[in-house]
Amino acid sequence: MPGASPWSAWLAEQAESRRTAGLERSLRPRAADDATLDLAGNDYLGLARDPRVTAAAAEAARVWGAGSGASRLVTGTLDLHASLEGALASYLDQPAALCFSTGYHANLGLVAALADRDTLVVSDAHIHASLIDAVRLSRAGLAVVAHNDVEAVRRAVATGVGAGQRILVLAESVYSVLGDAAPLVELAEICASAGALLVVDEAHGVGVHGPGLVHAAGLAWQPHVAVTATLSKSLGSQGGAVLGDPTIIEHLVNAARPFIFDTGLAPAAAAGALAALEVLVAEPALPGIVQARVADLAAALGVPPSVGAVLSVPMSSPQAAVAAQAAAAEQGVRVGCFRPPSVPDGISRLRITVNAGLADGEWSRAVEVLVAVAKEHQ
Repeated sequence: MPGASPWSAWLAEQAESRRTAGLERSLRPRAADDATLDLAGNDYLGLARDPRVTAAAAEAARVWGAGSGASRLVTGTLDLHASLEGALASYLDQPAALCFSTGYHANLGLVAALADRDTLVVSDAHIHASLIDAVRLSRAGLAVVAHNDVEAVRRAVATGVGAGQRILVLAESVYSVLGDAAPLVELAEICASAGALLVVDEAHGVGVHGPGLVHAAGLAWQPHVAVTATLSKSLGSQGGAVLGDPTIIEHLVNAARPFIFDTGLAPAAAAGALAALEVLVAEPALPGIVQARVADLAAALGVPPSVGAVLSVPMSSPQAAVAAQAAAAEQGVRVGCFRPPSVPDGISRLRITVNAGLADGEWSRAVEVLVAVAKEHQ
């Protein structure tokens, strides 16, 4: 018989290493009628099951079919896409928008299409994996700076200017693990003075803070600021978008491989996101519910409040985090875990997503369970 494949031995070693470190992950399908209170997902505003959103998604599937049928540059651009892009640009107060099939693709497409070997990317140490992968794909030079360190960004940008490089600065408006906000005004000032482009991932800002923190900071319609967003969190659907100067959008249509070679966003997802956006416009109090619940839960757990909708509770080890997660699930509350390598500082945490869609009684029960579980397992 032939000898064992080196791949088999390597895969077994990798699996054992994960088990030993308490970092093993697995897929756990859930049923549509699962009664567990979901504080693990990203449906911040509770719109994923809103009847207005699901009805729009279902109707789009009936009218347009299950998929868009092709890449956006062939026949896959639908009237739905144009309507959604217009609505997103209007709500975020941006001049133009372009939708992608995922938020991951939006980040990948923007950075990889703008950056090359003649570019210096200045990246916050806590940016999302999609932006990290985008920089790797672009083959640009990279300077990783300490989290939210404005002076470190200033120094790195000055180095790039001195070398005659085009410069991209990458940040998130709200960092999901620590729940803190980026110093957007200061970063934008650095970029404006240096001719650099600031790319802000608003995945955790839009919806939780209405049009997002870029808008709140007065940075909309600034040619040196580009925004990415996801449709899968506050808007309860699926997909992503890049928003900013029309020249950037035009460039992406022609150069962003995750856009050019990908099938267009499915009609149901596009219509669902558009309907969710309409609900958000009609009900501007929704973000306030999320913010109030974040503050209340943080106080109950004795942890700092988050600027976003995700609250993290530090645990002593990956094993303790998993045990606490299981204990909450047994009592009907689903929460997530932050474990290495997903956490930038290596500290395992419970990941609790505040959901404005829960009834007040459900929310109160969830808080009671989480306080008890955290006390037992921290």
